[in-house]
Amino acid sequence: MEKGKTPASASRSIEVTVISGEGLLMKKKPPAKNTISVTVKTGPFLSYSTGVDPEGRSFPSWNERLAIDLPEQARFITVEAWSGNRLIASAAIPTTDFCGGCLPNGYLSFVSYRLVDAAGNKNGIINLSIRVKGGGGGQTSGCAAGFSKPLKEGNPYATSFSNPLKGVPPAEGKPFAAGVVTGIPVSYNY
Repeated sequence: MEKGKTPASASRSIEVTVISGEGLLMKKKPPAKNTISVTVKTGPFLSYSTGVDPEGRSFPSWNERLAIDLPEQARFITVEAWSGNRLIASAAIPTTDFCGGCLPNGYLSFVSYRLVDAAGNKNGIINLSIRVKGGGGGQTSGCAAGFSKPLKEGNPYATSFSNPLKGVPPAEGKPFAAGVVTGIPVSYNY
């Protein structure tokens, strides 16, 4: 943690590239030209916006990179598509989708999310790339990483709320039975 920062104000730097949108509609009609932008929110007072796409209508394209501060305690980022001052649709993206676990700092994640309007109806897709640039210390981004020690002796499932248990506990009676195993998908050709 940097000098002068408290745990509540610690943050990581992420780079979100808003690539494009698909099938955005306002009241079942394409939005007007020159009005569609995207806002990325990482907290109640932290928001970052793209410029307006001049041509896209229902299928806008921005390819705009936003440098964002992500607070350590953030569990979601919110992506909102706007037409002027009217909200078209939004999506809540869990931070575990692009950082934490085995993902190192600098790993580029390409993600697409279904947007929903204010009534909860499906309303298009947003395509993003997200890279965790730094902060949090260490080689991994640490957004959701980690092993936690049991709160009660003999109960590996009771953990502290601030550091939840991730992974699957190994079989009892085996070496390292007090640890946690996390699976990593690998490609295998038969």
